[in-house]
Amino acid sequence: MGVSGTLEYLSHLMNSRQKHKKRKQLQTVHLKVRMNCDGYELKVKKALSSLSGVKSVDINRKQQKMTITGYVEQSKVLNKGKSTEKKAEIWPYVPYNLLAQPYAIQAYDKKAPPGFVRKVDNPTTTLTRYEDPYVTMFSDHNPNAYSVM
Repeated sequence: MGVSGTLEYLSHLMNSRQKHKKRKQLQTVHLKVRMNCDGYELKVKKALSSLSGVKSVDINRKQQKMTITGYVEQSKVLNKGKSTEKKAEIWPYVPYNLLAQPYAIQAYDKKAPPGFVRKVDNPTTTLTRYEDPYVTMFSDHNPNAYSVM
């Protein structure tokens, strides 16, 4: 290890003693917010843009969807959205072709935008098996079965 390698090592040790803030990752947060008019849309956009780290706020009023991009935390964005006196929640929908069972009862939501269903982790479906009465009547497991010759 030469002199320059030693100096780099000592420099790294001195810098590592300072507390480094953990950098937030650039992420996209999707919210579902009820917006009825342009005024409310502007109010929510202004409130969410005031968060530190927000790079862009996109609004799709037809789907009631807001897309916030920046160095922000999902919980802080959600709390700021709720503070605007309207119901706000994390975007609960996914395209129906991404779910294994998009027609399950838990996934269906009539308020969902076209082509979307509610995100469900493990939909429980009950399958009822239809037993044909004639098959069980002449079964080998039925001791009272008639045998036809």
